[in-house]
Amino acid sequence: MYKFKSAVIAALVMNTVAATASAKSLRDEPTIDRPMLSVAMAIEISDKCPSISARTLKGLNYLWGLKSAAKRLGYSDAEIKSYVESDAEKARMRDLGEAYMRSKGLDPASVADLCTLGSNEIVANTLTGSFLRIRK
Repeated sequence: MYKFKSAVIAALVMNTVAATASAKSLRDEPTIDRPMLSVAMAIEISDKCPSISARTLKGLNYLWGLKSAAKRLGYSDAEIKSYVESDAEKARMRDLGEAYMRSKGLDPASVADLCTLGSNEIVANTLTGSFLRIRK
């Protein structure tokens, strides 16, 4: 009887641990979420600023690396896809990006300020800037 109780308790503990792990989101992983903000900002800048373009292959390669890192952390393809495609996560990233712009004294609604941000990020050699280039 004691072995059976121990096995049941162990199974309950393992299920609780597994449920807790699966309830965690990629937004809680700073090694994934923070770089995704940089990628999102680079995409926004390159989409809207006519003087800046994206380093597309570099960005895609970087995203594949983030996906591999997420998989090493135990996230499934479905969890990764859900995070990447989530409208709520996209809105959160937009809010974070706009807050970052405001912290730099720039207006998120201004294309000129978006171009300024992109140029500044390139010059500062930030992660965001590494995904961008000035068009010639």
